[in-house]
Amino acid sequence: MNGRFDVPDPELARAAEVAVRECLAVRPGERVLIVTNPFDEVTAISQALYDAVSEAGARPTLLFQPLKTQLDFAEEAVYAAIGTNPEVVISMSQEKLGKDRQGIREPYLFEAKRYDSLFHCLLYGKKSLRAFWSPRISRDIFTRAVPIDYRQLRRRCGILKPILDRAEGVIVESSGAAPRGTELWVGLEGRRALVDDGDFSFPGSGGNLPAGEVFVSPRLGTAHGTIVFDGSVASPEGVILPDTPIELRVESGFVVEVSGGREADALRSSLSRGAEAARTMESEGSLPAGEGDRYARNAYNLGELGIGLNPAAGIVGNVINDEKAYGTCHLAIGHNYDEDAPALIHLDGLIRNPTIRARMPGGEELTLIERGRLAEGLEESAPRA
Repeated sequence: MNGRFDVPDPELARAAEVAVRECLAVRPGERVLIVTNPFDEVTAISQALYDAVSEAGARPTLLFQPLKTQLDFAEEAVYAAIGTNPEVVISMSQEKLGKDRQGIREPYLFEAKRYDSLFHCLLYGKKSLRAFWSPRISRDIFTRAVPIDYRQLRRRCGILKPILDRAEGVIVESSGAAPRGTELWVGLEGRRALVDDGDFSFPGSGGNLPAGEVFVSPRLGTAHGTIVFDGSVASPEGVILPDTPIELRVESGFVVEVSGGREADALRSSLSRGAEAARTMESEGSLPAGEGDRYARNAYNLGELGIGLNPAAGIVGNVINDEKAYGTCHLAIGHNYDEDAPALIHLDGLIRNPTIRARMPGGEELTLIERGRLAEGLEESAPRA
């Protein structure tokens, strides 16, 4: 095979080439670490990526580990490999990459910010690597939602990010199928939105593939109101597809009540497991003394608001794809992206056809999303790519 895998799948090879050349812009001689699991579809995608990296003249390493969930530690070899500072890291996981045992025990410090993962420290702190990660990916999603028009996607992300950066907060509403829909205030003062636009070409850049969202960590303690999840919802045990919408009550930035049918019971159990796992880790010495309660409390923190912008994605019961679907937004419970609300879990839930209004300094309200679509006038006002 001359150092390459035989991938008799032209669609998969094409999607891998887009990921490597257009999204990561891999350069000759760069070291690229690909971490995966021994499951058919993620293995096939990883092998296609290995070949695409080789074709780009770079130096790929393919590392397998057993299945890991949000509550599991990665194999020590994984973070040891990340610690060699490759220019690029790809996590092509059946579930998750896994947590950093050393970082949970003794967080890394960079410029006064604490990181409980070496991967996050190198990506977001030192900005010495670039990356993408694709938990629970499938061949269908990878070949359909990765080879897209990235100029259009980046243009849409460029419309929303500066508005969210300036906004005091946003109001999220939806009608849904519940007796009442989502009515939520999310404070954003002091926060900066992030974009997952598929441009992972510079150190410190990273995100999901498939790409396609603008997302932001709510200001701590500000969110309040009602959330109604009527799309897919992530959990450590697998994706929840609610027949009965799940209703959550949020006060001072934390989920305080979850109601609905059996799907609500499953989400409630997942949140409880995330909290109890933190206390267990502290008792075992995996978390520093006093951190168990903090991580447990943040298992109920509202950690993210994201707006889906990928026209090739849709709600299919795979959250990595679903949260990118144009016409949706998602809210995550648990760990946030500003690293000031650490938790062991980060559970995304989908809202179909939301309306999102930004409240700007001075009190003006600006409609960003109207029933899932960019508000009239916003797209026309943006410069062409």
